Amino acid sequence: MELVQSRIVTNDVGRLAGFYARLLGVPVTLNDYYVELQAGPASVGFSRRRFTEYRDDNRQDDVILDFLADDVDAEYPRIAALGVEWVLLPTTQPWGNRSMIFRDPAGNLVNVFSRSGA
Repeated sequence: MELVQSRIVTNDVGRLAGFYARLLGVPVTLNDYYVELQAGPASVGFSRRRFTEYRDDNRQDDVILDFLADDVDAEYPRIAALGVEWVLLPTTQPWGNRSMIFRDPAGNLVNVFSRSGA
């Protein structure tokens, strides 16, 4: 098996897809129902809650989307300019990776990291 996409179910597809398009620096054609953005070999998808077969408004689990970057510190000012809510400022983890974690406009966790030695 191979992961090809992570999808976020939301009531505001345009807002979230627009945010991730700016984060990834990719062009996007927005609509209110379904948008898919290429993010390397996998994609990030966004679908409107009422058009998704899975519905559980009481779910409390978090998902973290992990994005690999060449240089976390170089990405920091650009991402900060998006007005994100920071959970972890750029930090070197005990295992050597450099990472920063923030919330997207819907509150989902996003980790941007660079591998040790990168």
